Amino acid sequence: MLLLPASLAFAGPYSDALGKKLVSSTTRAEKALFVRWIFFAMALHPDLKEMSAISPAQREETNRAVAQMMTRMLTETCAVEAKEAVRYEGASAIEGAFNLLGQIAARELFSNPDVNAGLAELQKYFDSKAIERALSDSPAASDQKK
Repeated sequence: MLLLPASLAFAGPYSDALGKKLVSSTTRAEKALFVRWIFFAMALHPDLKEMSAISPAQREETNRAVAQMMTRMLTETCAVEAKEAVRYEGASAIEGAFNLLGQIAARELFSNPDVNAGLAELQKYFDSKAIERALSDSPAASDQKK
């Protein structure tokens, strides 16, 4: 049920409550583990596979740790919220709640100064004048495009 396409996820009040409980109940290390698991899965894509040196043992260890974390969350830490979410909104509510956890965990990851610096490097390759002209509402900019 966690592998349903994101488009099937339903974000109702119960899945929202579960998502908030998941976020508030996970430590920074658990959020990092969750993002690592997502990264490991993305690294299996043919366009990314050659850039990653994730060993089968690392993948198995991470899968096991995330499965244990999710199981604990759904059966102990967030059991009441999980049960209500599934009862009133269906199994896809679980996916929606974990999507929220993934978004928050990724946001925390992207707030790291080293990650921000890496993202900022992209700026030096933009043609800011061309972008400014394309996005401008002025008639002069429109004339220059012609």
